[in-house]
Amino acid sequence: MSERFEVLSETPSLATTFAKAVVTSFRKDAKAPLPETTLQLQVEVDREHLATYQRICGWSVSDVLPHTYPHVLGFPLQATLMARTDFPLALAGLVHVENTITVHERLTADDELVISVHAENLRPHPKGTAVDLVTLVDSGDSRVWEGRSTYLARGKSNPDAESSRPIDIPTGTPAARWRVAEDLGRTYASVSGDVNPIHLYAITAKAMGFPRAIAHGMWTYARTLAALGPAVDGPSTSQVWFKKPVLLPSAVELVVDRTDDGFTAGLRSAKKHETEHLVLTLGW
Repeated sequence: MSERFEVLSETPSLATTFAKAVVTSFRKDAKAPLPETTLQLQVEVDREHLATYQRICGWSVSDVLPHTYPHVLGFPLQATLMARTDFPLALAGLVHVENTITVHERLTADDELVISVHAENLRPHPKGTAVDLVTLVDSGDSRVWEGRSTYLARGKSNPDAESSRPIDIPTGTPAARWRVAEDLGRTYASVSGDVNPIHLYAITAKAMGFPRAIAHGMWTYARTLAALGPAVDGPSTSQVWFKKPVLLPSAVELVVDRTDDGFTAGLRSAKKHETEHLVLTLGW
């Protein structure tokens, strides 16, 4: 657990942070421990920003914060921590492979939020090295939201290392089919601030090994949850495993199983059902 708090006066610029990450990537020590630092920021929700996020991700526009929205507020702190020279893994090239979110209280735009981010659990992964970025959100004296983002730095194979295995994606008739536009990466970047080049243009994505630009994983997560309806607005826990990226443009299908205490949902290619983009669980 982190021991040193740094209170930020404003939200860091992600464009500046990603540029810094390119420079610091050459000064990383992969054998170094994680920094014992927690970054903290007090946030007031911008209703215009909230409404834009809701429209882009398929949520109904209201004062209620979507299940995934605090992640967007906390991600600049995650990126800032990972871009620093004392963070052992290079931000560029990290792959978001898994995420868990717990909403303890229904949140609205009226709530003043204090966001804290730290890193923990640096560990071997079958495909390299994994690390968790933990985001905690407090309002008043209460812990109201928490998220755990797992990132993978691809590298030396560790076949004996343990990793979380995704559950099986639901099968059968799709509940919805969406055409994902070519410019979605730029659209989502405009509200999330995540301007990673792999999401913006085919030419910048190709330079990083992708055939075309790819959708942000957190957009696919949010869009899937939004499709599950109003039940997602209140206290709940979700866990998502990101599988193959959604290339832009493309068509995807949502498949859903209702369980006694929630949902299992998946996103797959509309053309090739064996191409699975994500699977998630949601429970109360």
